[in-house]
Amino acid sequence: MVNQNPASQSSNAIVRAIHRHYSDTNYIRSDQTIEREKFLLFNIPFNRWAMFPTAFIFQAICGSLYAWSVFNDPIDSHIYGSITNPTTGKSTPVAHNAPVTFYIAVGCFGLSAALNGPWLERHGPKLAAIIGATVFFLGNMVAAIGIYTRIIALLYFGYGVLGGAGLGLCYISPVSALQKWFPDRRGLAAGFAVCGFGAGSIILAKIPQPLTAAVGLPLTFVVLGCAYFAAMLVCAFVFRVPPPNFQVNGMDMYRNRVDKSGDPESNSTEKAVQDYKDPNAKMPLSTAIFSKEYRIMYIMFFGNSIAGLVFLSRLANIIKDIFAKDEATAATIVAINGGFNLGGRLFFSTVSDRLGRKNSFFVMLLSQVVILASLPTIMEKRVYWAFLLVIWILTACYGGGFGCIPAFLCDMFGPSNIGALHGIILTAWSLAGVGGGLLFTEIYNHLLASGFTIKDPNVYSTNLRWVLGVACVGFLFLLFVGTHIHDRLLPRVKGEFARLRVFGRLVRIGSFGVRFLSKDDEDKEWDAYEEKRRAEDQAAAPRTAPEVGYS
Repeated sequence: MVNQNPASQSSNAIVRAIHRHYSDTNYIRSDQTIEREKFLLFNIPFNRWAMFPTAFIFQAICGSLYAWSVFNDPIDSHIYGSITNPTTGKSTPVAHNAPVTFYIAVGCFGLSAALNGPWLERHGPKLAAIIGATVFFLGNMVAAIGIYTRIIALLYFGYGVLGGAGLGLCYISPVSALQKWFPDRRGLAAGFAVCGFGAGSIILAKIPQPLTAAVGLPLTFVVLGCAYFAAMLVCAFVFRVPPPNFQVNGMDMYRNRVDKSGDPESNSTEKAVQDYKDPNAKMPLSTAIFSKEYRIMYIMFFGNSIAGLVFLSRLANIIKDIFAKDEATAATIVAINGGFNLGGRLFFSTVSDRLGRKNSFFVMLLSQVVILASLPTIMEKRVYWAFLLVIWILTACYGGGFGCIPAFLCDMFGPSNIGALHGIILTAWSLAGVGGGLLFTEIYNHLLASGFTIKDPNVYSTNLRWVLGVACVGFLFLLFVGTHIHDRLLPRVKGEFARLRVFGRLVRIGSFGVRFLSKDDEDKEWDAYEEKRRAEDQAAAPRTAPEVGYS
């Protein structure tokens, strides 16, 4: 059915502007630009595989955000001073305000990705990457000034607002381009791009400490900012989207099979029906954003992200406080955990090309639910090896969500919308990080004030209850993501409000209860639907390519 969005007819200029922004994703290039982008440098032909290493490096720099915790104590000590324990000789900052920078950056990261996604699709990944890198560079410079002048607000604005906004635009730029270049390997392309983000948190976390010792804390941000900016600019000039006639392994950018002439294969009336029932059709962005499937996927992704953001971020403290390990052991475990984050992004996204995106999320979310339910017992009994085992699996599933989601969105809504949809869904990650982090901290501090100690597992297991609840909600919503075309387009029957598939059979849920549809009945309904749409096409002819819409 065709969705009519009343926003386009609104008398409010702001509403109309927002509608236009999220409706137009056409990237118009001149013939000269298309010809120029056939070459990487001088007369060296461009090869799509060149995007892999450059996207990895680009995302690794974006992943430096995850290494922010190494700056917390040095910044707080520099701005507010520190107290030295005469027994241990260890210095402790007087105040602990630097971690707020990370939460601001995460919030601006998601907001920037959501707002700039349509703009990215209209202007291409190269320009988006250059602008994002420039804003991130400026953020580092302002942060350096804030640290030098000991003004925490400048640090918040520099690294938090500018840095986070720049990284949000940078993050989605290579992911969007890779999904268009690799219709035959969407999962692998998405996973390889975003696993760089995980790698950055491991590699770049080792640089600030020796650099600070050599040049001082303010100049550390100047040196890193300049180095990041130079590397990101080099990578950005490799980013581009395929030419209009692009095809690979017998398919075009939309995964339509093409004949030897490069035209999509057609079969008269059947192709006419396929044009509007194919989930990879050129769906308007506004239609995709307001579709039921996208809303469900947003909640699903939120559920997959919550544990990794609010629980795993405190892994070092848990290792030291609950299991009585030393600082060096905790640091080693956190580094290994980062490797599982990276590996999960690449493993699950690659496997999803064979297993399917929904099935991959099924495995990841179900694993998280089981692990979160068992963690309180493991921590209470202090079974260290079991804790490490389940935490590393949990981390791999958390990372796998980031690896699979771009390809999942591309499968569901087409490559033309991937930049915007990926950007918007990242706000679920931001909400989980900011809102979940603040809630976790509030409950944690309340329990400590109530008499619990940091070595009591209850300060974590109490929080795990609501984290488990959110993960369960994400898992339940996943079941209702309609990846089968029948699930998405078959008209709803009277009283129906939800549907899902159980072992391949369509299940309707409504005021009539739960109703399983036989394969024969489903085929009959689909045949009737096709016949009705074919008749509507003939009655409306001549007609341009119809919009795909979902109720």
